[in-house]
Amino acid sequence: MAERFLADKVAVVTGSTSGIGLAIAGALAGAGARVMLNGFGEPGVIEAVRQSLEAHHRTELRYSAADMGKPGQAEQIVREAEMAWGRVDILVNNAGVQFVSAVEHFPPERWDQIIAVNLSATFHTIRAALPGMRSREWGRIINIASAHGLVASPNKVAYVAAKHGVMGITKVVALETAGSGITCNAICPGFVETPLAVKQVKDLASQHGVSEEEAARRFILFPQPIGRFVTVEEVAAMALYLCREEARSITGAGLSVDGGWTAR
Repeated sequence: MAERFLADKVAVVTGSTSGIGLAIAGALAGAGARVMLNGFGEPGVIEAVRQSLEAHHRTELRYSAADMGKPGQAEQIVREAEMAWGRVDILVNNAGVQFVSAVEHFPPERWDQIIAVNLSATFHTIRAALPGMRSREWGRIINIASAHGLVASPNKVAYVAAKHGVMGITKVVALETAGSGITCNAICPGFVETPLAVKQVKDLASQHGVSEEEAARRFILFPQPIGRFVTVEEVAAMALYLCREEARSITGAGLSVDGGWTAR
C-alpha cells in the first residue's frame, strides 16, 4: 500500500470525473486524503467511480455537482467539503473547457465561458479555501495551468489568456501566503493522453486517412519534443509531490510537465 501521508487531510479537486483531475483525485486518495470529486458526467458512472476509488483506497470520497462556471457554485464546493469534513487542506483547480477559433471569429459567449471556468473559478475557490488554511497554518493550492500558461498557440485566445491568468493568480497567492505554511503552485502540462485527446486522435486519423500514431504525431504532438503524450499519472505524481512536506519551499512556481515543449 502507498504511504498514507495525507491521512488527516481533505482535498477538493475540481473537474475530477475524468482525465487529469480523476488521476489526481486517485493519487490523493491513495495517500489517505478524503476527496471531494467534481465534474460533469452520467450520475451512475460518477457514482461507480466514486465507490471504486473509495473501496480501493480505503478512504472517503464524496461528489459535488457544482458548476465551476458559476461563481457561487465555485465557492460552494469548498463549503460542501468543509460541511462534510470540517476543513479543506488541499485545493486542486483542474476544471477547464476549450474552444478553438481565430480571434475575429471567436464567439464572445465562448470567451466568457472559458474565462469563467478556467480562470475565475480558480479565484473563487482559492478565496473560499484560504481562511481555513490560514487558521490551520497548512495548505496546498495546486492550479492546473498548461504549457499555454507559458506560451501561446494560434486559435486559442481565451484558453491562452485564461491559463496565463492562472499563472498570475498562482504567483500572487504564493506571495500573499509565503511563510504561512501554505504553498500555491501551478502545474503546466503539455498534451496529455486524456479521453478527449484520444477521441481527437481517432477523429483526425479518420479524417486524414492515416494511422492514429501518425495523426497524433502530425497534428497534435509536433510541439512536444518527446514525441508522445504526457500521461495523467505523470501529472498526478507531480501534484502529489507538491503536497509533501519536502515541497514546502516550492511556491509560486509554474512546473512544466510538457515533454520539453516550453524548452524550445
